[in-house]
Amino acid sequence: MPRFDDGGRLVGTEVRELNAPGPWRRPDGPLRSRVAFAAAHVVPQVGAENVPGAPAVVDWDSTLAYRHSIWSHGLGVADAMDTAQRGMGLDWAATQELVRRSAAEAASVGGSIACGAGTDQLDPAAVQPGEEGLAAVVDAYREQVRVVQESGARVIVMASRALAKVARSAEDYARVYDAVLAEADSPVILHWLGTMFDPALAGYWGSDSVDTATATFLDLITAHQDKVDGVKVSLLDAQHEIGLRRALAALEGSPVRLYTGDDFNYPELIAGDEQGYSDALLGIFAAVYPAASTALQAFDAALDGEQGAAARGHAILASTEKLGRHIFAAPTYYYKTGVAFLSWLNGFQPGFQLVGGLHSGRSVAHLVELARLADDCGMLLAPDTAAARLQALLTVNGADS
Repeated sequence: MPRFDDGGRLVGTEVRELNAPGPWRRPDGPLRSRVAFAAAHVVPQVGAENVPGAPAVVDWDSTLAYRHSIWSHGLGVADAMDTAQRGMGLDWAATQELVRRSAAEAASVGGSIACGAGTDQLDPAAVQPGEEGLAAVVDAYREQVRVVQESGARVIVMASRALAKVARSAEDYARVYDAVLAEADSPVILHWLGTMFDPALAGYWGSDSVDTATATFLDLITAHQDKVDGVKVSLLDAQHEIGLRRALAALEGSPVRLYTGDDFNYPELIAGDEQGYSDALLGIFAAVYPAASTALQAFDAALDGEQGAAARGHAILASTEKLGRHIFAAPTYYYKTGVAFLSWLNGFQPGFQLVGGLHSGRSVAHLVELARLADDCGMLLAPDTAAARLQALLTVNGADS
């Protein structure tokens, strides 16, 4: 493998024999200790015009086969989320087809699925603050909620760029979410995505102050507790998540889950403490789902009284943490490139591509380090395939000597 300096210059090479995959195993039955979803990416059709600005052309066979692999490991699939490039290459027409196809495949195998409902059929530049803009956001949300519900998937109410633009107060957010939750025919997952994932979401919930925004978020949940299964929080702040998790646990009435979206600190948050733990809805789980499943099986064994099983589960998750932090390094919104790269190395897609041309979002040096870290934690599932594909990438990019 090549070695690069901090400026991206090739400074040497190393001979590396790739490790065997980790001791990953599929569960014998449903996972019990935690609820876990992997937010999956989409595979583009090789040779199609999946260039910036073009409509997405999806390789449905590869895309759905990847989801079947996740289900076979006992995890649910969170589909049509930011990992699937909502607002970054996956247009609304392709999103609707993805939701319908994935939900049908989930039903065919008894897999768990939840899908994102947002407002990305709107052009944020075309909506303006005021009553008309807020009404447009509500109508867009309603359309997408209907599509997800009709597919049979659980609804994840995604954060909206258009709402972040047109809302001028916490009250505007409350009005929109009141209307959207009224459409839900079963409890939904609310999605709070930080600006490291999408800078256009600055000031979400009506404030740049996380504490103020959290208070508004909790007020919304309390007002609609029977309509909220849980919340997915992606702020990359473990202490904030723990505080929110405890606040949710203190609510009277139906329980509200905290699905961690923290792709940096997920091992400690899922392992939890004496006051509770986080469930999971994670993009990194799309990259490390065999390890994640094996870890959750260990937490299941802890439920059954096996000594040391919880520590083993935590250790398995922790072994993937460096890989997760690298894939989600700033600029974090390009993490999809790393998820797809690992999918390609492992033979799950024919080419290293993403819709919208997003496979160019990371440097060769970044990808080489990703391969090293994946090898270190046993996540190169087919080492011979990975070696051949990595060599091809290096050759094409002039980094093989």
